[in-house]
Amino acid sequence: MLHESLWQLNVDIAQQCRAHPFVRGLADGTLDRDTFRRYIAQDAYFLHAFFRAYSLAAAKCDDIEHARVFHQLMGGVLDELKLHVDYAADLDIDLDAIRPYPATAAYTSFLLRIAWSDSLAIILAAMVPCMRLYAFLGEQLLGCLRPEHRYHQWISTYSGDDFKSLCVQLESLLDEWATDCSAVRDAYRYAMHCELKFFSAPLE
Repeated sequence: MLHESLWQLNVDIAQQCRAHPFVRGLADGTLDRDTFRRYIAQDAYFLHAFFRAYSLAAAKCDDIEHARVFHQLMGGVLDELKLHVDYAADLDIDLDAIRPYPATAAYTSFLLRIAWSDSLAIILAAMVPCMRLYAFLGEQLLGCLRPEHRYHQWISTYSGDDFKSLCVQLESLLDEWATDCSAVRDAYRYAMHCELKFFSAPLE
């Protein structure tokens, strides 16, 4: 399967993300609250762009069943954004006044540029890494969960069956639409690098 081979080609970056101080702080609950606050604000900004990229991809579908899958994926993003509204209330974040960090701006600009101008194959290659990486991190951090864990909700969300199901749906589309070529590999790996930088930004 193409999605498996692309993941294996980029598992080095996934492991860097797992070992990143931000993710380690999520795992053991020691991540500073202000750092998490900055991350959530940036992630909310990112998710709006991710939603738009899905909608642009859906608009390029001739098959109603493929469009239906993108509709389900967009619903998953809306569910994540609902969670971020709860985070925002708890962390005192004004979701209407978020300014993107350079890492966030670079990532969202990349996604939207591809969503507007490239084929479905490249769009999917650029979007799968976010979903697969978060499913991977959720699974990796699941063993850290305890009832009083500060970041229990974050870990529960990305280790949950609902999120995994959305990830599998997106990877299935990638396998169906894309072929193993340099453009697909490049989009996938660039997105993985963006994810790593995204975790660094709130710490800086």
